[in-house]
Amino acid sequence: MLPRKRACEGVAVHEDTDNNNKNKKIRIVEAADPTVKISSDVVCGENNCNSNSSDNHGSGSLVKEEEKEEASIMALGDANSTDIDEDLHSRQLAVYGRETMRRLFASNILVSGMQGLGAEIAKNLILAGVKSVTLHDEGMVELWDLSSNFIFSEGDVGKNRALASVQKLQELNNAVVVRALTTNLTKEQLSDFQAVVFTDISFEKAIEFNDYCHNHQPPIAFIKTEVRGLFGSVFCDFGPEFTIVDVDGEEPHTGIIASISNDNPALVSCVDDERLEFQDGDLVVFSEVHGMTELNDGKPRKIKNARAYSFTLEEDTTNYGAYAKGGIVTQVKQPKVLNFKPLREALTEPGDFLLSDFSKFDRPPLLHLAFQALDKFVSELGRFPVAGSEEDAQKLTSIVTNINESLGDGRQEDINPKLLRHFAFGAKAVLNPMAAMFGGIVGQEVVKACSGKFHPLFQFFYFDSVESLPTEPVDSIDFRPLNSRYDAQISVFGSKLQKKLEDAKVFIVGSGALGCEFLKNVALMGVSCGNEGKLTLTDDDVIEKSNLSRQFLFRDWNIGQAKSTVAASAAKSINPRFNIEALQNRVGPETENVFDDTFWESLSVVINALDNVNARLYVDQRCLYFQKPLLESGTLGAKCNTQMVIPHLTENYGASRDPPEKQAPMCTVHSFPHNIDHCLTWARSEFEGLLEKTPAEVNAYLSNPSEYCTAMINAGDAQARDNLERVLECLDNERCETFQDCITWARLKFEDYFANRVKQLIYTFPEDAATSTGAPFWSAPKRFPRPLQFSSADLSHLHFVMAGSILRAETFGIPIPDWVKNPKKMAEAVDKVMVPEFQPKKDVKIVTDEKATSMSTGSIDDSAVIAELIMKLKQCQKNLAPEFRMKPIQFEKVYLLPSSLFHSIFSTIPMLVSCHLPLD
Repeated sequence: MLPRKRACEGVAVHEDTDNNNKNKKIRIVEAADPTVKISSDVVCGENNCNSNSSDNHGSGSLVKEEEKEEASIMALGDANSTDIDEDLHSRQLAVYGRETMRRLFASNILVSGMQGLGAEIAKNLILAGVKSVTLHDEGMVELWDLSSNFIFSEGDVGKNRALASVQKLQELNNAVVVRALTTNLTKEQLSDFQAVVFTDISFEKAIEFNDYCHNHQPPIAFIKTEVRGLFGSVFCDFGPEFTIVDVDGEEPHTGIIASISNDNPALVSCVDDERLEFQDGDLVVFSEVHGMTELNDGKPRKIKNARAYSFTLEEDTTNYGAYAKGGIVTQVKQPKVLNFKPLREALTEPGDFLLSDFSKFDRPPLLHLAFQALDKFVSELGRFPVAGSEEDAQKLTSIVTNINESLGDGRQEDINPKLLRHFAFGAKAVLNPMAAMFGGIVGQEVVKACSGKFHPLFQFFYFDSVESLPTEPVDSIDFRPLNSRYDAQISVFGSKLQKKLEDAKVFIVGSGALGCEFLKNVALMGVSCGNEGKLTLTDDDVIEKSNLSRQFLFRDWNIGQAKSTVAASAAKSINPRFNIEALQNRVGPETENVFDDTFWESLSVVINALDNVNARLYVDQRCLYFQKPLLESGTLGAKCNTQMVIPHLTENYGASRDPPEKQAPMCTVHSFPHNIDHCLTWARSEFEGLLEKTPAEVNAYLSNPSEYCTAMINAGDAQARDNLERVLECLDNERCETFQDCITWARLKFEDYFANRVKQLIYTFPEDAATSTGAPFWSAPKRFPRPLQFSSADLSHLHFVMAGSILRAETFGIPIPDWVKNPKKMAEAVDKVMVPEFQPKKDVKIVTDEKATSMSTGSIDDSAVIAELIMKLKQCQKNLAPEFRMKPIQFEKVYLLPSSLFHSIFSTIPMLVSCHLPLD
């Protein structure tokens, strides 16, 4: 177990028990006497939250409980460790992997500066599930902060920013310890953290802290980031030698070998089933090669001349055995070491900048100077440049010029006074879209620093979105503050555009991960918060536990409630002036009576937050017809995209389509799979057939037996026969009444899938089988299979039976015992199952035709078989309780990435609205 950390001084921590959820909540209050230092040990978990005074730190009772917990975890084995709540973090596990998640769970992070940017970073890290997040800020909440920080309300004005943030951020994830630090930060305190992030710090102080982090053993990942109006920067230093374990997070690429030449160098050709994804210089290993067995030694070999279906192996195979058949070639992913320079050196020798826009290749060097000049401006005058002040803009430009001239041969030829003017005007403002975008980027950089997964920023990143400014000139008086929560935004865009935003009529389709972020952003920006404004939100889905790790507007007590209703309420709490209506309707042809022509014509802009292409295409077509701007976006794993569709200016979403995915033949999926996609397709089909479609068919029969049977008789085809066979099998031979029956069912399924079917396949087609032309039957891409021998000592085998038995029990409504996830007890129950010996049959026909669309064989007389099946089904029904029904289980897709990357699309919102809503 990892050592527990102390809460920070100046904060008292109390426990509140939520009886409905059996979780303890953290309630944070300031000490009554600011001179009193209150320290606590805080450990928060989903079902565990202990608060012990500092006097009891490391007490014997606490250590014993830790030892018990650790022993329990060890007993489950690495693959079944309880340290990851898989229901909550299923999406992240799919993207990051278990080892990366464990590293995250052991990481303590400091976020200094709790304006809008700091709040976004903290939110993302807490949702990601790091061990602890310490919030540091010595400043007080101002009305100005409400333009970018979703945590603060007007009632928080005058409170310390860190203290005002703790409780609301803690609600996002009870398993993460959230602390507040309100006193002056010293460099020695940084040793408690694996990564530190500063969002509001001078270069002088940043250099001091960064030197300490860079030289610390082990190095502490240091990130300095800030957003100034429509400009932002990130600096990363992860130490003198930082090892990237996995550069891109992708699975190693593979290929199925068709031939290998005896040459120097050797030419390796692969089957044209799928394009190879290898690149020159990649290392690969060979396996399952027949003939040229010298390559099966597991030694990584370098390749070159990589092509779509071939590559050259940098090895002399002249004296190797002749290639006969088979073989898999797999990419070996190599770690990469980066040598970061400390900020002190990087400021004068920044190296190459990361480009986000290739039309602005000259911007990063200029912004590198601009942010240094701004720091000098603030240190000299004690304030930021005033929005609209030409004098302040000129002074900042003068400082940039002086810094540039001091660089000698490395100076910039053009310092672009117009760009620097925009930079000066918005320098004080932290805009929500910029904070959201950089909060996502920096949150992901912290994940990289703590886990070593994905290539980090190296070292500076600068971004600007000056194209989001109004196209028409804005008078300096229009930038003046109005003593409103939108003053920061007004200082950049002007009050006229702010009025346009407030009166906008917006339609957001979907309130999942993207939808929650969009709602937060538009609420903070004041969109639809005016007397004429209105936002309509629709989503027909309900909240599930797995949503909570990325859909941050929801809490555990919202599980089962409508997403749109909860999201709308949460967004309104962010900005009480938000005019929002929540609906639970799908958007499609069937709801055009709800979303009619009048509705579409009234809209200012549409924002898609959908998870399927058909709905996207429908909304896109409606926007195209009614000439409405559309913000389209989507995520997949660690990837995301966004598209702004503006009438008469840009291409619409449906104007281009992805090519259809190549479908594997049915015989390949069922009998001759040779890649992971085939296996996943088969597993998805089996899951839906056994746990969703068959229980649904059973319920359809039990609800109205006579009508169901009549429909099957009238159909009289193979499909009707198959349906009846599945229903009868489920209610007769494979009917489960106890959980032990479910274990038996799952164990026999294992034997059927992974042993008996394979035995039958290799009986029908032995390893030396030949086709009608005399060619080997088992030639690429077919791979000769081997049956599995079940072992209850193999956790992967045991997990299959455990998962299968739980799912089967749910479909039959059978209670699931508490011991089901205990490997020892589960193994004992599985070993009781009697597995009949399998004997292959001579007359079994296995489909090998790739053009076949069904794996079932036709019956001589389907109608006769159907009549017999109906009779048996009626007899079986007599043994069922009249109210008996099954519970179909839907397959849950896992494809969304954690929320820390969603935000890179949000900075386009002001541009989208301002482009379509010209100023009067």
